[in-house]
Amino acid sequence: MTSSDLQLPNFFPVGEGAVLVLFESLPIPDANRQVCALDRRLKGSPLAGTLDWIPALASLLVLYDPRQITLTDVETWVGGCLLTLTDQDDQPAQQVEIPVRYGGLDGPDLPFVADTHGLTQAEVVERHAAQIYHVGMMGFMPGFAYLLGLDPALATPRLATPRTLVPAGSVGIAGDLTGVYPLASPGGWRLIGRTDMGLFNPHQKPHFTLSPGVEVRFIPVEDSLRS
Repeated sequence: MTSSDLQLPNFFPVGEGAVLVLFESLPIPDANRQVCALDRRLKGSPLAGTLDWIPALASLLVLYDPRQITLTDVETWVGGCLLTLTDQDDQPAQQVEIPVRYGGLDGPDLPFVADTHGLTQAEVVERHAAQIYHVGMMGFMPGFAYLLGLDPALATPRLATPRTLVPAGSVGIAGDLTGVYPLASPGGWRLIGRTDMGLFNPHQKPHFTLSPGVEVRFIPVEDSLRS
């Protein structure tokens, strides 16, 4: 990441012990790239008195102890880390491959997605599996990753009425995002497939298979559309 790529964020105090670092002038993919790079740099240059920081799609929330440091201290620390970002900070942490059974009972919304976009189900699978996705943020439930990089031809609104139960491992689309439900839960994403790969395990560390900055590829299970 070069200095010409860098866009300095705005800082918004949140109560007495937190500040939101917001990259509001950038498109979401570019903003998220800088958020993830900043997250890695902060981990390598910790500031005493900070408690935690939480990356999101276009922002990063820094929590700190106001008895030890001030808002100005945090802004100076974050700004200094931004100005010293390197290409290494901009590299993905790792790439994870997720095997998916597309269609059938595992992907009940695949026909809807295909019909909505004038594609065959096989073409939807091909387009979905062709992309390299980027974990933009975690949220909704433990281990749920919001994945950026969906082919625009597959962007589909979520269900008007969410399902009361979505099976663990379900792969879905909501707008221009895709993701995998790590646990069984209610949900309104359009389900196109399912994986048996575990993405959340509270009994091991790290607990989550995915984290911000990780790249993801979906690998279709052979003959999955026949199931």
